[in-house]
Amino acid sequence: MPGAAFLSGERVTLRTIEEEDLDLLNRNINDPRVRRPLTSADPSNSEQTRQFFENVVSDDDGVNLLICVEGDDGPEPVGDIALFKIQQRTRWGEIAISIAPEHWGNGYATEASELLVDYAFSERNLHRLQARVIEPNDASAGIWEKLGFTLEGTLRENQYYDGEYVGTRYYGLLEDEWRQ
Repeated sequence: MPGAAFLSGERVTLRTIEEEDLDLLNRNINDPRVRRPLTSADPSNSEQTRQFFENVVSDDDGVNLLICVEGDDGPEPVGDIALFKIQQRTRWGEIAISIAPEHWGNGYATEASELLVDYAFSERNLHRLQARVIEPNDASAGIWEKLGFTLEGTLRENQYYDGEYVGTRYYGLLEDEWRQ
């Protein structure tokens, strides 16, 4: 059973990540369709996922949440989302998301991202958010563009993906832009 509900939208609920959710996170990060666009080349076993949970999810100043939708048997986890690298002095942070491939194309990532962006500006008092996307990942770029993020630049050929070097696009959104 997923953790406590933290933010809720029309179809998506963002919940705390609990120990019993680690299997889903481990399956996602090892699925080539998920890990390759995240530029994760190394496998992650259950113990490594547990260490990530204990060191980052439990102790970090950021926010790591499970994305759930209502299924036949109650809340069904479909991915995770994070607000991290929060800079207190300059009031900015980074946002990242991953969705299990069988749930792609349903708009869950966009709705979950919208919830976390609003939280970052409304409750965490951040001034700026950043998101990174590798060049071939147009679906992820589309999420940030729908939410009003601006393409601020591309680091050329800084990642290795599918046998070639590709760039990383950096998107940014300011609080004022979100409020408009």
